[in-house]
Amino acid sequence: MADDEIILEDLSDEELVQQMHDDLYDGLKEEIEDGTRILLERGWTPYDILTQALVEGMRIVGIDFRDGILFVPEVLLSANAMKAGMFILRPLLAETGAPKLGKMVIGTVKGDIHDIGKNLVGMMMEGAGFDVVDLGINNPVENYLEALEREQPDILGMSALLTTTMPYMKVVIDTMKEKGLRDDYVVLVGGAPLNEEFGKAVGADAYCRDAAVAVETAKDFMKRKHNQAAAG
Repeated sequence: MADDEIILEDLSDEELVQQMHDDLYDGLKEEIEDGTRILLERGWTPYDILTQALVEGMRIVGIDFRDGILFVPEVLLSANAMKAGMFILRPLLAETGAPKLGKMVIGTVKGDIHDIGKNLVGMMMEGAGFDVVDLGINNPVENYLEALEREQPDILGMSALLTTTMPYMKVVIDTMKEKGLRDDYVVLVGGAPLNEEFGKAVGADAYCRDAAVAVETAKDFMKRKHNQAAAG
């Protein structure tokens, strides 16, 4: 064993949470699993571990991703480590009925089989405390409509990486309008070839240029929704 190896069990709660932020940043999956278990053994609630250790750690990752310090492969490693912690916490969170920020259905549109960006958004959203239902790739409008009916989410996320598949987002949104469903959901779109103008043109609520922006945007919309509900 190296002299400088950190023994997680020996750390105080505060130091351990700090260490988990570092381990998430470095994408160390097993360390995150160990840290999560140790905090549970110490009597931490699943929700506190989720918010203070995991979500906060991913928030730091998200900032550095936004600022170009971290890149997609590194963020995917972090998100994967986060997922390992979530895997332990999810059943416990369900039991305790921990508050959720909201629910999102996300999928890549018909004709498009790219999913790295979408997966990243899904993981970061989950990391921020959202329930995420991932529809995968190549989704025709029927898939989105079925998922909206089945899952009753707050947010629908669509991604495209090809300029040829981008217009399909409008097909989905127009169909939602025809069925009188459009106003029931926040629609976020993203993908490399998109921009703000395109998002407006197809009738989305917002265009998100990356996963960090998607999380912030989703949180803003949920805040507004809660405020409206409180005011109403």
